[in-house]
Amino acid sequence: MGLAKTTDVIDRRFGLGEALGGVVLLAIAGSLPEIAITVSAAAKGNLGLAAGNLIGGIAIQTMVLVICDAAASRTQALSFLVGSLVPVLEGLLVILVVAEVGMGALLPEHVRIGPISPASLAVVISWLLGVYILNRARTSPAWEVEMVGSKPGRPHRRIPHPDETPTAVASSTARAILVFAVGSIVTLVAGALLEITGDKLATRAGINGVIFGATVLALASALPEISSGVAAVRLGDHQLAVADIFGGNSFQVCLFLLADAIAGKPVLPSSGPENAWLGGLGIGLTIVYAFGVIVRPRRCYVRLGIDSVVVVAMFGLGIAGLIAVSHAHG
Repeated sequence: MGLAKTTDVIDRRFGLGEALGGVVLLAIAGSLPEIAITVSAAAKGNLGLAAGNLIGGIAIQTMVLVICDAAASRTQALSFLVGSLVPVLEGLLVILVVAEVGMGALLPEHVRIGPISPASLAVVISWLLGVYILNRARTSPAWEVEMVGSKPGRPHRRIPHPDETPTAVASSTARAILVFAVGSIVTLVAGALLEITGDKLATRAGINGVIFGATVLALASALPEISSGVAAVRLGDHQLAVADIFGGNSFQVCLFLLADAIAGKPVLPSSGPENAWLGGLGIGLTIVYAFGVIVRPRRCYVRLGIDSVVVVAMFGLGIAGLIAVSHAHG
């Protein structure tokens, strides 16, 4: 059983998702590869790689929804099936924290609280408040929306899916915790090795560290999201698939606080124009899918909703633009 599934088991046993502290723990568990890469890169002073992985990872992980869309249905778009506005709220939180990251990049390095950038601290505070509001919206909705034909699935992973086959890990809390701990250690070590080998590959190939971190490293660290996202849509949990991606993206930039502490200085001011471009790209992709969840395009084109088709085109143009920006400021 993978780390994601053991996290689900622990969440169900202890009701972690009910409390803000539990949400933080679950978010950390889902971002272990990014944590390992960030710590390793920041400790070596490779701030461009750390920032590129965190900011560029948002665009890459949003592209996971294209794969989920293709796996969800041959005839109906993922955003049509979602049937909930909770993922839209998750997307708005992504836009808020990435906007704060962009503003933090413009602050001079001497504007700090100890080694911490005020923007890094603001991102964490905004994320915690956003998660609190999202939990309130889930448990006490102030409105009702009828989504005819939608198939949102479970509202939260703490609810066991009727089609899931119980396993030995699921039947034992102690075993689930043990597997979770071992999986976390393995993931952290793998993430650190990925950063070390990736840094050497980028240097030998003459690839810009920001671009490498935002593409190759971000894609490698997004593999767990691909696995869990595809598994979710195959179980019919369409709302969870979208909300999990947006939720992971909003938490990911909270790791700039950790990067600042490890590096001993604010990381954002040294992030550069490439990361500003990547942040804008991540916001753009998020907005397209948020529009899709609201507008609900029904038709599929080669198994993709029109929003996914637009996202693929935007991402391709975005990477081409990233290369141009890198050359212009290289």
